[in-house]
Amino acid sequence: MVTHKAEGTDESARLAERPPRRGPARSGAVPAASPAARRRGLRLTGRGGVLAVVAGSLAAALAAHALGLPAVDGGGFVAVCVAAALLVRPSDLLSLTVSPPLAYFAAALAAESVLTLGSAGFARGVAIGMATRLAEAAPWLFLGTALVLVIAVFRGLPGSVRAFSDEVNGRARRAPRDPRAAR
Repeated sequence: MVTHKAEGTDESARLAERPPRRGPARSGAVPAASPAARRRGLRLTGRGGVLAVVAGSLAAALAAHALGLPAVDGGGFVAVCVAAALLVRPSDLLSLTVSPPLAYFAAALAAESVLTLGSAGFARGVAIGMATRLAEAAPWLFLGTALVLVIAVFRGLPGSVRAFSDEVNGRARRAPRDPRAAR
């Protein structure tokens, strides 16, 4: 069915009656960020947090070798773990909390490989270097991992664990707990 516009109708009057658009204009303008979005600042995904731990640990391991201070290696690991735990999105905390020891191992292996390049007995040098590095860093590894867990618990890790459990067991997602409802 074809309809024709009646003569005498004013197009501008019809447009004036239309409610204003919600959302960004089509001219390509980007809407201004909300105040809450501006306060949030930098956020990382779980993978980004793990990558930050690997990169920070690698940098700390190389700096510790250059300075001759093994504490720089452990202190750098703890610092980057705390920063990652604070910057990762709450929904991705589960993947971050299980990965700091493995992330440190990967960074330490990369550092030892770089530092041992060109020496005789490469595999033996890396093995001895890894054993020494892991023995020196063990207390720092425990501290960094414990701090990640403590920070993650206060940022919503139990909810992430609950959601993961529901997903694995095929249950419908539960509603988040409201602490005020328990009173």
